[in-house]
Amino acid sequence: MTESYDLIVIGAGMAGVSAANKCASQGWKVAIVDALPYGGTCALRGCDPKKILRRGAEIIDSARLMRGKGIDDEGLSINWADLMKHKHGFTDPVPRNTEDSLSGNGIDTLHGVARFTGKTSIEIGDIPYEARHFLLATGARPRPLDLPGHEHLIDSTDFLDLEVLPPRILFVGGGFISFEFAHICARAGTAPVIIDRGPRPLKGFDPDLVELLITRGAEVGIELLRSTTITAIEKSGSGYQVSVERSGQPETREFDMVVHGAGRTPELAGLDLDAAGVDWDEHGVRVAAHLQSTTNPAVYAAGDSANTPGMPLTPVAVFEGKVAASNMLKGTTTIPDYAGVPTAVFTIPELARVGMLEQDASAQGIDVDVRYSDTSGWYSNYRTGETTAAAKILIDRSSDRIVGAHLLGPEYGELINLLALAIKLDLTTRQLKSMTAAYPTVGSDLGSML
Repeated sequence: MTESYDLIVIGAGMAGVSAANKCASQGWKVAIVDALPYGGTCALRGCDPKKILRRGAEIIDSARLMRGKGIDDEGLSINWADLMKHKHGFTDPVPRNTEDSLSGNGIDTLHGVARFTGKTSIEIGDIPYEARHFLLATGARPRPLDLPGHEHLIDSTDFLDLEVLPPRILFVGGGFISFEFAHICARAGTAPVIIDRGPRPLKGFDPDLVELLITRGAEVGIELLRSTTITAIEKSGSGYQVSVERSGQPETREFDMVVHGAGRTPELAGLDLDAAGVDWDEHGVRVAAHLQSTTNPAVYAAGDSANTPGMPLTPVAVFEGKVAASNMLKGTTTIPDYAGVPTAVFTIPELARVGMLEQDASAQGIDVDVRYSDTSGWYSNYRTGETTAAAKILIDRSSDRIVGAHLLGPEYGELINLLALAIKLDLTTRQLKSMTAAYPTVGSDLGSML
C-alpha cells in the first residue's frame, strides 16, 4: 500500500527542515527524507564546523598580532586532533537532535535515496510514496572536475574530518572554500597554496578589498597562483605530483593533499526528475519567482536546488524554504525578498559584502558616492594589532541611501549586518549616523565609515 502525504520534503538540511515544520504546524501530514544524516551541509559539513576550526586559527593569529604588545606567543600552536574533537562535539549530536525534533512535531522521518516515479510519486528504496506537494531542498555537491587525476582530490566534507593536517596542501579554485580553509591551515602550521584559473579570485567581492586580503594572506604563508590551470594530478611516493600551466609555461609541484574548492552544483541528478516532468539543469530546478516548478505544479524547490536570484547561502535557503511552504499552504505566489542579504568569507580577517559592487551600480546608471576608508589605523584595529582593514560604502547621491557595502576587518562580519538592515529598511546614511552606538565597539565605527 502506498503511503500518502500532503508534503514530502526531499533533503533534511535547514531549508527542508524549516519548511517541514511550518507545514506540519498547520496540520499537514508531512514526511522528510534524506540519504545522508539529518542536519544538512551547513551544520554538519560546512559553515558551522568550519567556523569552529577557524576559532583555533583566530587565537593563533590574534596572539601573533599582539607579539611585542604584551603577549608572548612563543610555543602557542593548534592541536589539530583536539580542535577536531571540539568540532565533533557540535556536529555529532546534530542528526539525532534534528530527527527527534522533527518527529516530535509529528513529521515522519525517512532515510534513503528518493527518486520520482511520476508527477506526484516517489520511491525510497522499493517503497512507494505519494504526495500532493514536494519540496526539493537537496543542497549541492562539489562540481565535477574534468582533469586527469581528479579522483585524487578530497572535498570539503573530507577536509572537515581530517584527523591529521598534512604540511603541504593545495586548494583548487579561488572561492570561499579554498580561501577559508587556507587561512585556517596557515595558522595551523601548514603551507597552503591556492590555484585559480582566472586572474581574480573571490569574484563576488570588491576587488580592491580582495587584493588587500591576498596580501594579508601572503604575509602568513598563503601562496596564490592566479591564471593557473591544473593539467594533471598523479600519485607519487610522497604525495601528489600536480602539473599546471602558468602563463603558458608548464610547472610541476608536489603536495601531500589536494582539496576541491572549485565550486558546487545542485545535488539533483539522482532524483529522476524527468519522470516527474520537472525541468532542471546544472543551475537547479527551473522555478517561477514564487519557487514552484515551471513544469510540475506539485513540485517546489529551495536553496541550491532552485534556480533563483538568491545567493547560495544557508539563510537564503531557509527563507526560501519558508516562502515555499507558505505558498503551498495558502495557494499564494509570494516572491522571496532578496534585498539586503549579506555574505562573508570567514578568512582572517573576514571579508564581507551586501548589495551592489561598484560595477553593478555603474551599470544601473546610479550616481554613486564611493566612501572608502582605510580602517587599519583606527582604534578598533589598533587595539587588536590588526594591520589590514578597510571599508567601502556605496551611496546613491540622489537618495542618500546605501546601495552596496564592502568590509574587510576583524568583526566586520557582524558589522555588515547593520548595513544589510539599512538596505533592507531603505534607511538613509543620515538616519544611520543618528544612531548612538555602544563605545568602544566595532559598531561605533559605522558613523565614521559613512
